[in-house]
Amino acid sequence: MKFKFTKLNIIIVAGFCAIIGILIAQILWTREAFDLEEKKFSGNVRLALLEVVKSLYEGTNHELPPVNPVRKMANDYFVVNVENDFEPQVLEFYLKKELQKFGIQTNFEYALYNCESDKMVYGDFVQLSDHAPETAHQIEFPKHKSFVYYFAIRFPEQTSYLLGNFKVWIFATAALVLILLIYLYSVIMLLQQKRYGELQRDFINNMTHEFKTPLSSILLASNYLEKKTQSPEHQKLNAYSKIIVDQSLQLNKHIENLLTMAKSEHGGMQICVERIRFTDLLNEVEGNLRLKVPDLVIKRLFDADFELVADPFHFKNVVFNIIDNSIKYCNQSPEISIAVEESASAILLRFGDNGIGVQTKALPHVFDKFFRENTGKRNEVRGFGLGLHYVKRVANLHKWKITALHNKPSGLIIQFEMKKHES
Repeated sequence: MKFKFTKLNIIIVAGFCAIIGILIAQILWTREAFDLEEKKFSGNVRLALLEVVKSLYEGTNHELPPVNPVRKMANDYFVVNVENDFEPQVLEFYLKKELQKFGIQTNFEYALYNCESDKMVYGDFVQLSDHAPETAHQIEFPKHKSFVYYFAIRFPEQTSYLLGNFKVWIFATAALVLILLIYLYSVIMLLQQKRYGELQRDFINNMTHEFKTPLSSILLASNYLEKKTQSPEHQKLNAYSKIIVDQSLQLNKHIENLLTMAKSEHGGMQICVERIRFTDLLNEVEGNLRLKVPDLVIKRLFDADFELVADPFHFKNVVFNIIDNSIKYCNQSPEISIAVEESASAILLRFGDNGIGVQTKALPHVFDKFFRENTGKRNEVRGFGLGLHYVKRVANLHKWKITALHNKPSGLIIQFEMKKHES
């Protein structure tokens, strides 16, 4: 699959590379810091063991070895040549004293070379740390061929001891790994949602375009049939042809709404605002709706000269959709009230109706795409639940706050809050 250099893909790749880069740098820094801590630990052990050797030589007639008597055989294993006989209890005392003096608080075990048996004799496991000692190791220490009087010391818990000093580093690295996993999961979910959205949009586009061609033919044929049957002897045929025309127009309207919504979500709606007189716009909308609902009542609770700044085309559709929605969901003669309240910083525009309203739990969802509450009259009303979703999108483009409220004693209120400098 060919990679597309879209803004989203570039942002995803850049974010992924940034997190990976930070994670790699964190791991390298942690590793380098651990190596430095390990070298520091070895250096302190060497110094402590040199002090042990000096203490063992005190009060004797022997001179200190001319060369460094401490040899590091492995990361956690040291051999010390003392060229002098000494007691194990004295050695353990000095080992504990000097290691603690140099800040080494990890457990250790030691062994001494025995001339009679020609073997390393295990000494003891000494606890310096706070946690409980491990079980007796009784590890066999290897014999060193070059020395005669010497002892060996091992730090079996050296790695865990050093890691204990890196809790912050380890936590930071683990946090970065967790952030990376969350980022990857979020990206996967985002791409899936994007793909689902594209599939949905493509399906709507294909479906509506496929419907347009046969629907156009139906409208042409039904209009011709309606004109040819305008006579008293064809009353039933007149009624049937009128039903065909009306339902075809209704279906065409739904298809246009679907197409408009799909196109707007794909390319984004554009608005061109200007100052408009609300009364003139409302008169035009009311005239169109009265053709369908002659008994429509619209109460205008605002100044006739009320003006606002909005896109004329989209705002007219907003007003039409709100009033048309109120008419659909009304079990009596529809009565719409439109009120305007002004404050120091904002204008409140309210559309109230006497319809059946919505349940409280459904109020937050009335602007959701395809939302329709399946109760009462809603089961009889045709539509896709796109009208108020379109209203919400237009409000967002104008940076208006839109809210759905209960209208007492019945019905719904759609309220717009417009900032003064935007109106």
